Amino acid sequence: MALTPSEITKEAQRLADKYRVDKGKGFRLKHFDPGDTAGFGDDFKDEAKQILQLGVERLSELQEKLYAQDHWGVLLIFQAMDAAGKDSAIKHVMSGVNPQGCHVTAFKQPSTEELDHDFLWRTMKAVPARGTIGIFNRSYYEEVLVVRVHPEILANQHLPKSRVGKHIFDERYEDIGNFERYLDRNGIVVRKFFLNVSKAEQRQRFLSRIDEPEKNWKFSIADVKEREHWNEYQDSYERMIRATASAEAPWYVIPADHKWFTRLVIAAVVVETLESLKIDFPVLDPARRAELGTARKALGGGKAPRRR
Repeated sequence: MALTPSEITKEAQRLADKYRVDKGKGFRLKHFDPGDTAGFGDDFKDEAKQILQLGVERLSELQEKLYAQDHWGVLLIFQAMDAAGKDSAIKHVMSGVNPQGCHVTAFKQPSTEELDHDFLWRTMKAVPARGTIGIFNRSYYEEVLVVRVHPEILANQHLPKSRVGKHIFDERYEDIGNFERYLDRNGIVVRKFFLNVSKAEQRQRFLSRIDEPEKNWKFSIADVKEREHWNEYQDSYERMIRATASAEAPWYVIPADHKWFTRLVIAAVVVETLESLKIDFPVLDPARRAELGTARKALGGGKAPRRR
């Protein structure tokens, strides 16, 4: 399939816009179907893989320019219920990116040291540098998700009692919004993904982890116990997106029941994001060009031979 960069960009824009939430007011999670494939059926899977590969190749080209220009940083945040496919999506979409310019950070249960700091501290340390893409596999949003579903966790966060009021989650939403605006103002572009998997599909994926030996290592009984809080988590995700979606740091509510489609949309969003930055390789000033001419002479002149 031969698509030009402009055609890839146009298709990426269309898919990205379909699932973008940049105004939280009135957001309802029930309006987003976890099984949606934008009208494409299962017979489109093979073609989708080809388009994904083209998207990955375009992403690699754009990431090289991002790294060379060294002006912007990009932070991609992934949140989801267990078995929604975060790890595999990150692996497939970022497969063509130079590891030198991309870093993935997975946030697990906070350590003792991390609990002795503010809730943004451990993630702030991993914010990407200019010229790089940073990926958060879970993030500071856990503080308004799992902590909201399990409020007893607050007792272990060493907060003064006077700071644990009935509005603590609204206050955290505000802090997160301010932090993301701060990043945007400093040239760190934030894009957030909620992989929206259905309860039925999650069940199937848990069962496959039990039934297929090569997937046994993925299974955790703790994930099944968390499933008992499904409705509470769905409510928390809805509240979170409603409170923190913004033009500077939009959410993308990605259908996650079909992994091939999930990966396609994520790649589209990342490509569209990098394209929107209008990045390109740096243009050298006259003094630097003169240096190149001097270097060419020192190397004996001529041009580099064509590589086979």
